[in-house]
Amino acid sequence: MNDIRSSLQTGAQVRRACREGTITGQTSGLAPGFAQANLVILREQDASQFLEFCQKNPKPCPLLEVTKAGDPGPHQLAKNADLRTDLPRYRVWKHGELVEEPTDINHLWQDDLVSFLIGCSFTFESALIEAGLSVRHVDLGVNVPMYRTTIACESAGIFSGPLVVSMRPFKPADAIRAVQITGQFPAVHGAPVHLGFPEQLGITNLAQPDFGEAVPVEPGELPVFWACGVTPQAVLMQAKPEFAITHSPGCMFVSDLKDEDLKVS
Repeated sequence: MNDIRSSLQTGAQVRRACREGTITGQTSGLAPGFAQANLVILREQDASQFLEFCQKNPKPCPLLEVTKAGDPGPHQLAKNADLRTDLPRYRVWKHGELVEEPTDINHLWQDDLVSFLIGCSFTFESALIEAGLSVRHVDLGVNVPMYRTTIACESAGIFSGPLVVSMRPFKPADAIRAVQITGQFPAVHGAPVHLGFPEQLGITNLAQPDFGEAVPVEPGELPVFWACGVTPQAVLMQAKPEFAITHSPGCMFVSDLKDEDLKVS
């Protein structure tokens, strides 16, 4: 499987592997240099309120593309892509409850579904690694740890809920560099929202993330927290729309857009 993963060097190759069922797990490290995106799919009746939610909460929900109702293909982020098949794994929600985690959603597609593609921190992780910083969960080959916080997002219609953050530990000097580097990528969450003191975010145990997998924070390191694109899943669980689909955490849509295209000077 590692040989297969290492052979996937472009967004198109990853999407094809997902469509064929070759890749069904996390996409971290696949197609280096190509931007990845979180996915939320809602019925048209709920889409306008969710769009407003994203606009009010650009740190956790930086929008890269919104599709037309019933169109399963993004046209800005990738050519010949199909959001029904081109992610490794999905989550299906009914009234806020997780009911299914399929590897494609052809059987669920309807003409009134609107898809939202939201920036993903994998892009700035590539920049951190390129700058010589060690990203703990990448080094360990696990999914980034993510935590619900007690910070409330700005609400829009039925959509409200807690900010979810992802965590990466760094020594203080490296944490400062990480702030500087990730601040150049506002389309993929940008700079951290918090450094150190997880209890100030309502996080009581770093060893028990709500999503992803725990990583060690070594003596002398600070836990550094970024707004996370899994926030919409926490919001969907609270808003309880009749029907929604998201990516499974860590199982992203890999686009044709290059990470460097999302960098601002």
